Amino acid sequence: MAKVKMKTKSAAKKRFRKVGKNKLKRSKAYRRHLLTKKSSKRKRDLRKVGYISKADLKTVNKLLPN
Repeated sequence: MAKVKMKTKSAAKKRFRKVGKNKLKRSKAYRRHLLTKKSSKRKRDLRKVGYISKADLKTVNKLLPN
């Protein structure tokens, strides 16, 4: 029986990037709209990169087999 390739989930492909050995990069939420009421400091902190927590790492890795 031929081995079947696993497909990558398109939604996960657009949202996460693999970094190093066991880390996944993500962008932070709350920076799309309604920015006038948020402070400059808060918006600046939202620009920084975020990482997937250890609790969610296993689940997200299943969505990104490659």
